[in-house]
Amino acid sequence: MKHVVIIGAGGFGREVLDVIDACNLVQKTYEPIGFIVDLQFGAPGTVVNDIPILGGFDWLARHVNDVYVVCAVGPSHQRYQLIERAKELKCRFINLIHPSAILTRWVSIGEGTVITAGCILTNQIQIGDHVHINLDCTVGHNVSIKDFVTLAPGVHVSGNVVMETGCYIGTGANIIEKLKIGEWSIVGAGSAVVGNIPANSTAVGVPAKVVKEREVGWYLK
Repeated sequence: MKHVVIIGAGGFGREVLDVIDACNLVQKTYEPIGFIVDLQFGAPGTVVNDIPILGGFDWLARHVNDVYVVCAVGPSHQRYQLIERAKELKCRFINLIHPSAILTRWVSIGEGTVITAGCILTNQIQIGDHVHINLDCTVGHNVSIKDFVTLAPGVHVSGNVVMETGCYIGTGANIIEKLKIGEWSIVGAGSAVVGNIPANSTAVGVPAKVVKEREVGWYLK
């Protein structure tokens, strides 16, 4: 049994707990012992879906050798900041994959990644570290998903797409084949991406068009 703590106790934190419960129904593997959040997001001892908020990163520092860690904060830039703090403590990260997800043996995955229920990933797919692939996403062949990418529910990615570090793809977005989604960019919910998206930009609509550009390094603030 691996003792697991979840960074973040919001909606996706509870969904990550659902993934753990589903995995344990197949084979008892994980013991979720609680959530890690900064004090302004929840007091220690508060119970969320039957497990407690343990405390903040001070708690994690004291128990870092006893637990595995997964981050359940959806926005890519916030997850990056939290993981950087966890890395300073030399945390051990764990992947969580819902048993209903379909992955071929030609999918490679880094560390700290979460794949939720109903997802289908085909072949020659490279997934980096601390990636979130939410409910009912599909990912076609030869796709590269870099670190800290988020696919919100119902995203469909065609073959030979590259999603660079930290990009966030909103609910129900569709991406056609052979495109590049630039690092730390955001694709709005329901968008149809038919052309490359520049780094540090927000694109929305059908077809998706850039409506906002951000300065390099905005995700660090």
